[in-house]
Amino acid sequence: MRRFFKKLFSLLIFIAILALIWYFFHGWIERQFMKAKGMYYIHKGDQAYSQDNMSKTLEYYKKGLSLHPGHYEAWYNLGNIYAVYEDYYSAVDAYKNAIKYNPKFVMARMNLGIVYSEDLGFFDEAIEQFDTIPDIKLFNLWIPFVYSNVKSIKGNRGIAHYNKGVAYKQKAMFLPLEKKHQAYQFLGEAIDAYTDAAKILKKNYDVFYNRAVAHHLRGEYNKAGLDYCKAIEINPMKFEGHYNLAVLLRHTQHYRESMNELTKAAQLITESADDSGLQTAYIFNLLNEVSRKFMTSGEFGTTKLTDSPIGSSSFTYVNGRIVADDDFDKAMLKNLKTCAGKDTFKRAEDDEF
Repeated sequence: MRRFFKKLFSLLIFIAILALIWYFFHGWIERQFMKAKGMYYIHKGDQAYSQDNMSKTLEYYKKGLSLHPGHYEAWYNLGNIYAVYEDYYSAVDAYKNAIKYNPKFVMARMNLGIVYSEDLGFFDEAIEQFDTIPDIKLFNLWIPFVYSNVKSIKGNRGIAHYNKGVAYKQKAMFLPLEKKHQAYQFLGEAIDAYTDAAKILKKNYDVFYNRAVAHHLRGEYNKAGLDYCKAIEINPMKFEGHYNLAVLLRHTQHYRESMNELTKAAQLITESADDSGLQTAYIFNLLNEVSRKFMTSGEFGTTKLTDSPIGSSSFTYVNGRIVADDDFDKAMLKNLKTCAGKDTFKRAEDDEF
């Protein structure tokens, strides 16, 4: 009997302790239970996402976040899904929640800025996000030969500067008529942002190409020409750089160089899978116009119509087609990388100083 009462007393003490714990910590216990349940549904959402089942992904994420709203990565994933399906306002809300629970979440800020700028036209809000990213202090982890996040952190800062430049350029382009006088200022802000990006993304075609466009729009033709040349050197296979440079050279009456770049642009666009035929026709029409101006400019009598061929001109016959050999292919690439008018732009820039 004594043993029975002893066990009963121990049980009562245990129950009393549990009751006290529940009394003082029941809120925390309930939150942890809800959090665990929410994590389960978010995990189910991740699985559905990996299986490309978007309806189930949304269902599980929403259920999981209603139980565990602090899961910022789930908010970020949800924002990405909304953005893909062009539900941009829902994407904004999701990204904002991700940032709310993790203010240092760089990619959430980056994607929020992109949606603001490119999809909704909220340029000032986008610039605010891109401005915040370079100031975020993240822990640099470097384990020799194992892992390093230093490069990705620096790269994201460069991308933020680049996106800021894009936002300013778009802001300049979409100004109402009564505010068009501000375009020059905003394009200048874009150039400053691209310049900051170029310090980090030193071999990025888009950075130099877009800075060239901004200079071009501001009428700063020498700077634009040098940036087009830099972009072409980085990626000579993109026709836009050659085409825009040709337009600039045509405007500055460097017709021979313009023809050179138009020929390259036509060559690249005809080989592109995106060619609709209209772009090619437009380029060739422009090339014909520049050719006529070149013939009547007086330049024809003192300069050659086309540059001399570079490198070997040998070919190989394969399955009924003429195919350039490696030496000729390399020569063509070298020719594409060669920027018409570069020396002219350099001399003009030097003369200004």
